[in-house]
Amino acid sequence: MKQLSKEEVIKLFEEHERRWTTIAALDVLSWALFPWPMLKPPSDPEQITYVEVQAYVLSPHHPGDKAPKERIKDYLRRWHPDRFETKLLSKVREGERETVKEGAGAVARHLNKLLSSLSGSAENGLFG
Repeated sequence: MKQLSKEEVIKLFEEHERRWTTIAALDVLSWALFPWPMLKPPSDPEQITYVEVQAYVLSPHHPGDKAPKERIKDYLRRWHPDRFETKLLSKVREGERETVKEGAGAVARHLNKLLSSLSGSAENGLFG
């Protein structure tokens, strides 16, 4: 996979924000509609890795000026199973529902791990 340019990454973030607005209004959702927090769209839950989520969330081209921890918390609000499953999962096509649930769960786990790693390094000083 070729490296995305700064402009392509910025466009991707903009597209993902638009998608979050769109999916809230749709009645039927599918895997492909979700703005998975990765620079390259995954085709299944196994492709959602910690490294990929970290690269996306901590991208230097991320819009806005929020600190990394705040950014992670914003993503967690979207992907947390309680909220995700209540608001969005029921709208996913039945044949894809379990896969989307698995993918969203992977995202939430990686975000929690990332938040813990940032919190841990801040509490332990630079060299922990």
